[in-house]
Amino acid sequence: MKKLSRRTFLKTASTAFAVPFILPSSIWNAKSEDKPNNRLNIGFIGIGMQNRGHLGSVLGRDDARVLAVCDVDSDRLNNARETVVNRYKERFGDTAPKCDAYSDFRELIDRKDIDALFIATPDHWHQIPVVMAANAKKHIYCEKPLSLTVREARTMVNAVRKNDIIFQTGSQQRSSAEFRQAARLVRNGKIGKIEKVIINIGGPSRWCDLPTEQAPKGLNWEMWLGPAPYRGYNSKLSPRGVHQFYPWRDYREYSGGMTTDWGAHHYDITQWALGMDDSGPVKFVPPGTEGATSGIKFFYANGVVVQHGGDNTLERDGRKEGFGIQFIGTEGRIYVDRGKIGFAPEEIEDIKFTDSDIKLYESNDHHQDWFNCVREHKRPICDVEVGCRSVSVCHLCNIAYWTNKEIHWDPKREVITNDEEANSLLSRKQRAPYCDWV
Repeated sequence: MKKLSRRTFLKTASTAFAVPFILPSSIWNAKSEDKPNNRLNIGFIGIGMQNRGHLGSVLGRDDARVLAVCDVDSDRLNNARETVVNRYKERFGDTAPKCDAYSDFRELIDRKDIDALFIATPDHWHQIPVVMAANAKKHIYCEKPLSLTVREARTMVNAVRKNDIIFQTGSQQRSSAEFRQAARLVRNGKIGKIEKVIINIGGPSRWCDLPTEQAPKGLNWEMWLGPAPYRGYNSKLSPRGVHQFYPWRDYREYSGGMTTDWGAHHYDITQWALGMDDSGPVKFVPPGTEGATSGIKFFYANGVVVQHGGDNTLERDGRKEGFGIQFIGTEGRIYVDRGKIGFAPEEIEDIKFTDSDIKLYESNDHHQDWFNCVREHKRPICDVEVGCRSVSVCHLCNIAYWTNKEIHWDPKREVITNDEEANSLLSRKQRAPYCDWV
């Protein structure tokens, strides 16, 4: 990759803006030609760092109002509610809307005046509120990775389709210009036939072995665990404090590790570039070393091989960057990561698309795309099926790592065809009573 261009394609700024024509909260599910003018009422489920970012964005919008927040941690819950109240008081004074706080998301979903939800809980808590919210006809923006298992992801797709609601998966790289440019160049054969893709992300999760600590007041630990197996509290799983990050991602009970965390971004872009949004790879081959966390390869039916880990560097200003995606074709290469894109040969950067070239869905703001699609009643750039297919690739990589076995995948039937043990890992038993909630 030494000959890669040092020029960069700067990521398009993601700034929310108010749309001039907005709709009534009572009929956001109606078809576009029937919709008059008003606002969308929003609820937030899970107030960790990710949803706090979404919350800040939505609070600045004129076409939405945040009416409720929910979390099992009273510190985060109260802080979020105060944030909403204070922000709206600054904007609207005495006419500021009320914001309610809930420790049980079911109460929030039951509200008839809530039109749409942002869901950003730990991964093991995505499926249940998504299905319940879809059945309640709420539009949904749900964080990636979409699910804890392949089967959970498919139940989410089914609920969204059955209820005809608008769903955006939070794989926001699809709304960045550099990734769209790379995907369109690849899709249109501008670097020849794709032979290989190299992706550098972290490894899979492992079973939790943390010791039990005294659970703090103000945290509903039972509800935090929910459908996951019961275990004692540990501060690494649900650290107190408003601005703490996601250490629970390391453990299989709650997440697929960095394979699903970053895979839901980079594998997602690979699926997009290869035109596989309704399909996926057909074979996964682990590196052959039990306990390995990198080196897996997976194969598409057309012969493209994707490698997790490898020589994936772009030299920029004397530094080497390697945490992105490298597409290797018969006539060139493209390296892309957040905020940067490089080409070999450099002339690829200047390729112009023609009217006959494949056009990709264009979004420059992931939130705005979702709001637009709710208004127009159409599927957004990262619809639930897209999220399902991308996270399935992540889960299958993990299954190959965990079992250290070659996996043969039928993307049409969504089954592993060569190993029953591996096939059983497509789902996971949920703990009572949460297993009966949907």
